[in-house]
Amino acid sequence: MNKKKETILVVDDEQQIVSVVKAYLEKDGYTVYSAFDGKEALNIFENKDIDLIVLDLMLPDISGEEICKKIRINSKVPILMLTAKVEEDDRVMGLNIGADDYMIKPFSPKELVARINAILRRTRQDEVKADIIEINNGDLEIDLKKMEVKKKGKVVKLTPTEFDILALFIRNIGRVFSREELVTKILGFDYEGYNRTIDVHIKNIRHKIDDEQFKYIKTVYGIGYKFVG
Repeated sequence: MNKKKETILVVDDEQQIVSVVKAYLEKDGYTVYSAFDGKEALNIFENKDIDLIVLDLMLPDISGEEICKKIRINSKVPILMLTAKVEEDDRVMGLNIGADDYMIKPFSPKELVARINAILRRTRQDEVKADIIEINNGDLEIDLKKMEVKKKGKVVKLTPTEFDILALFIRNIGRVFSREELVTKILGFDYEGYNRTIDVHIKNIRHKIDDEQFKYIKTVYGIGYKFVG
């Protein structure tokens, strides 16, 4: 009997790597789907209930970076990237576009499984958190299910885009988001408008939730924004 119910999608054009990773994961109790190119990976992801993706960056049709960006438009599924790229800038870029972890080839299958276990433990903990989040002893209250925000007990009217931005910040308190990352996550990877549109949304949110006592959204000059609470 499997000890875990999670389903893993392994994406790599090297069949030997896929076979080895799949064997280790199935031995640890996971259900595993395999894909050998980007198109197949996206098709499986759209049609199966996937809990985590192991994603090679160098695929024959669509790069792993592009796949990650497409998935991150509508999904928070954990992504662990695999690559032969060893430069620090490559690793930083992978994390910035939404990867949860990063492993360089060649790698230890046992370590890969250990990292997957750790990522999914964090994911399970996040899922049991309350849908209603209070900041600063109730000064700000966010109901993620009802998409409702209250400031000092009074409902604050946010547009859907403003709420999505605030919810992203709330789920990642203290994390810095660049304008480009906010555009991708909130407006979509295919958005062709002006990146500074995000600045307008941020200004509107600040006007509605900030006051002299609490300044929630901080500008990180030269990078973007972060939420503090």
